[in-house]
Amino acid sequence: MLPRPGLTAECGTQCGSTNIVKNGTDYKGDQKFHCRDCGAYGTLEPYGHSYPDAFKEFALRIYLERASMRGVARILGIARQTLARWITEAASRLPDLADTLEEARPDDLLELDELWSFVLKKSNKRWVWIALCRRTRQVVAYFIGDRSETSCRELWKRIPESYRQCCSFSDFWEAYRKVFSEETHQCVGKESGETAHVERWNNTLRQRLARFVRKTLSFSKSDAYHEAVLQLYLHYYNTVWCPLIS
Repeated sequence: MLPRPGLTAECGTQCGSTNIVKNGTDYKGDQKFHCRDCGAYGTLEPYGHSYPDAFKEFALRIYLERASMRGVARILGIARQTLARWITEAASRLPDLADTLEEARPDDLLELDELWSFVLKKSNKRWVWIALCRRTRQVVAYFIGDRSETSCRELWKRIPESYRQCCSFSDFWEAYRKVFSEETHQCVGKESGETAHVERWNNTLRQRLARFVRKTLSFSKSDAYHEAVLQLYLHYYNTVWCPLIS
């Protein structure tokens, strides 16, 4: 069994030995163990019923580096359901995305694009609409829906008021023309380079989260979890990675 960073696994009985090995899983998928010193068998709960916050954060950081949930569970010796619960709980505690943004400037430019994804099966398409600030590289707003005008309008509603006055660029998808003002918005081709940053961001998302890769065995099984994972990534991207870029 691989040691957990900064922690010491111990036998769940009074023995307290660290000489334990994995011994399959129970009906819930939780890891079971066998102590080679006292001979005990049981569910692996070396830290009681709770894990340190630092360990949870470490697990989430690994997950945001494109590792699959099963991979993280195997490496750290935790149940996949436990990791899923940590992700959901972390996403529920996040502040509004607008609270992670730098103050908008009059000369800021927004780049808009939509990213294809799916839930459960590829026929259940989910389009991730993104508005990205060129200066800060931060994601200003997002929306998950179909590729219709309605979804584009929901993206517009989520853009903070201070950023709505900024000029913006997108591809020629007709929904943008119907929603964004002609005075501040331009539809351009990829050769113009005006949407290069948001298109690069799409590639970064697919690189960081396996469930957003076009051909993958990792995929979301529910819309709620699909959005929770994206929220977790966006907040970490805006607050940790973007300052490193700038």
